[in-house]
Amino acid sequence: MADASKSRKQTCLEDIKRRILTLDVEPGAYLDETELAENYALSRPPLREVFNQLAGEGFVVLHKNRGAQVSPMTHKSLRNFFIAAPMIYAAVSRLAAENATTAQIEKLKETQAEFRRAIDDGDTFRRALVNQRFHEIIGEMSDNEFLLPSLRRLMIDHTRISMSFYNPRNQTLAEQRSIAADHHDQFIHHIENADPDAAAQLALDHWELSRAELESFVTPISIEMPLGSAPHAPRQKGAS
Repeated sequence: MADASKSRKQTCLEDIKRRILTLDVEPGAYLDETELAENYALSRPPLREVFNQLAGEGFVVLHKNRGAQVSPMTHKSLRNFFIAAPMIYAAVSRLAAENATTAQIEKLKETQAEFRRAIDDGDTFRRALVNQRFHEIIGEMSDNEFLLPSLRRLMIDHTRISMSFYNPRNQTLAEQRSIAADHHDQFIHHIENADPDAAAQLALDHWELSRAELESFVTPISIEMPLGSAPHAPRQKGAS
């Protein structure tokens, strides 16, 4: 019975993550505890454990007396995302090229083959989720307990935003999606050849490939401040 409960809890956890990443549950929405308990045949204690794990990984925010809220995507959080992403992606890729194991490289190659199939099949969900897994493996390769949690948190918002980038109906981005897939092959090459400088530069190039589209997707017309830059401090009177 305990094993069955554990399996249901793990299934619930994975399903909620997938629904959040694919925007099936919108940012800022509250998870229905009663509905989830019924759907997965879970009592409240294991469901609370699921919520606590989701909160620890950045998928939800827990509010006293209100429950679990899917991590919002506010202008402030998105600004911080665009500022932090290139720095963390480059650092993680550099360390991956220095520390990757043969087994991890093989796993990365298998994930890239799956990503290619998703690109060819035109499956938006699979494209976004497998892309997330590809970069998470690079994070695991970095073998850095400080960077990996930051990367995983970034990839939650990156995956949610990239649902637009990977939508096959958006034909204007077909060439960019093809280049993104080629970049993945280059990541494997640089990591396999232990070239940290090339891997770090590719991470920046890979980020720039989608950055403009991601910014246009999340920035309302009324907001003039670029998401990728910090606000200027107000000038003091008399300053020249």
